[in-house]
Amino acid sequence: MRKIFSSRAVVTIIIAFIVIVGLIAGSNWWAKRTNTPPFIQRFSNDLAGGVSRVIAVPTTAIGRTANSIGNLLSTFEENRALKAKIDEFAQDKVRLQTVEEENRELKKQLKLEATLTDFKTVTAVTISRSPTTWQSQLVINKGSKSGLKKGMPVLAGSGIIGRISEVNTTNAKVALISDTGEDANRFAITIKGNKGDVNGIVTDFDRETNQLIMGQVTSDNEIKAGDLVETSGLGGVIPSGLYVGKVAKVTKDDYGLSKRIYIEPAADLGNITTVVVAVSEIGAQ
Repeated sequence: MRKIFSSRAVVTIIIAFIVIVGLIAGSNWWAKRTNTPPFIQRFSNDLAGGVSRVIAVPTTAIGRTANSIGNLLSTFEENRALKAKIDEFAQDKVRLQTVEEENRELKKQLKLEATLTDFKTVTAVTISRSPTTWQSQLVINKGSKSGLKKGMPVLAGSGIIGRISEVNTTNAKVALISDTGEDANRFAITIKGNKGDVNGIVTDFDRETNQLIMGQVTSDNEIKAGDLVETSGLGGVIPSGLYVGKVAKVTKDDYGLSKRIYIEPAADLGNITTVVVAVSEIGAQ
């Protein structure tokens, strides 16, 4: 059986052990005198520190990336929540504007109804107004079932806007005073001037200025801007005393023979949501 260790190997191991012990003892002795760690300890610490730095770099990067992703997801979530709130605010604003507009219109209707003491009135709502016939007609949600008849005057805001042109059971068409067709609605009006009334007929509508044009004026009485205009009741089509608007300006016709009077309508013909029908046998046909 061979010897595991030869005498030379034993001697070498013993010498190496003595050297290591001596190095450790010397390092400790030197460390005590110089207040610095032993060489072997420094070497181990440096090695451990280097490994820690190598490991810390990807670990730190991964941690920062995870934090960035988490912050990004939180930002997306907050963004969605803010967008939802903005949409809700927009919807609330639209609803508020609609309610305020309806409130203003209803106040005007109440004021208008208070002035129509000689008429039975029916309040209705505009349910249809086609872009192709915007200037000529609209449809309201009341008809013969509510007592409406063809020819009855229709008012909105502060004055007249037209008259009933077609009646169905639950709805009716209104021919507007802004209609410029050949068979458009025409009615007699009178201007309340300081030097006497001036009678005439609504003959046209100027779409550039959104003003009624009064023609067939034979009186020489003075007319000035701001004079009030109302229906005269002549001809039996529309009863008298309904407010139409105010005189805007006075000119001559194309031949320079008679007056052409421009009238600013009392009602906003571009924004008609609720109307009042003056139910009167005078205007029925």
